[in-house]
Amino acid sequence: MGVALRDIISDYKTPINWESLSGIAAVDAHNALYQFLSIIRQPDGTPLMDQKGRITSHLSGILFRTVNFMEKGILPVYVFDGKPPEFKQQTIDQRRSAREEAHDLWQEALKRGEIAEAYKQARSSSRLNEEIIGSSKILLKLLGLPYVEAPSEGEAQGAMMVARGDARYIVSQDYDTLLFGGPVLMRNLTISGKRKVHGRTVTVTPERIILSEVLQGLNITREDLVRISILVGTDFNAGVKGIGAKTALKLVRNNEFEKVAEEKLPGIDLEDLMTFFLDPPVTEDYTLEWKEPDREGLMKMLVDGYDFTPDRVEKSLEGLRVKAGQKTLDSWFS
Repeated sequence: MGVALRDIISDYKTPINWESLSGIAAVDAHNALYQFLSIIRQPDGTPLMDQKGRITSHLSGILFRTVNFMEKGILPVYVFDGKPPEFKQQTIDQRRSAREEAHDLWQEALKRGEIAEAYKQARSSSRLNEEIIGSSKILLKLLGLPYVEAPSEGEAQGAMMVARGDARYIVSQDYDTLLFGGPVLMRNLTISGKRKVHGRTVTVTPERIILSEVLQGLNITREDLVRISILVGTDFNAGVKGIGAKTALKLVRNNEFEKVAEEKLPGIDLEDLMTFFLDPPVTEDYTLEWKEPDREGLMKMLVDGYDFTPDRVEKSLEGLRVKAGQKTLDSWFS
């Protein structure tokens, strides 16, 4: 879900064309998977499934979006969440309850024949489980793509990878990446194209946010940005009711953060929370290597295992082969 900073971030979003996105991209895997599960559905909200009733929306998303990325010269490395911090448990529980409620509302809308409402509620019912995460990793390996297991938050790991120069930018919808020090955040890469928003069709295009430009434009420090987010509410703490990003920005600029936080956010260890954002658990133990796809393995997994049509898989692989053929494989994957 992330932190609601749009009101103070909007001025620092820059539309980007696909041609300027080539390079290594650290993809927030859980965020991307939620997007795939949310969007890739039937008109009544039913996700794509195989004959055994197993959800395959995420596999379609990974396969076809990866081909789209690599055709544009983007080398994705998916970064998976590790163990969440203890203070995230409340958020996890709240999200689980919200998804369960959305599932019930989805089913009720279906019974009433309200297809648009059913689709809306179905999207909010999306959830990740071990089967979805595990099958995603298998598919990435067969596609020849690297992935990284973060010790904690994937966004924090991705931020560190970009800061080290191992990736050019982070792909995520969430602004949390900026709190973890992500130098460059790219949004809308996993959901670009035509989408229905509030009942109308809109074109969603990539946009870039550079952390240094945000901080300079708002005349604040990264620590201040974290303080603003704590007042608004993050994945790790409930915010102060009635305080949005603009109000929080004013409070922080006026040096009123400590006073408001102590009064309105009792029971929260502000020092631990600040430290988690500013110095999160990350690892340097990873290898980034892109290989040729395992065609036989992909066909066995997707066609034999999950009922994908051979033609669709072949077409995807052909897209990768065409791109790879433009250079020697070693130079393209370096």
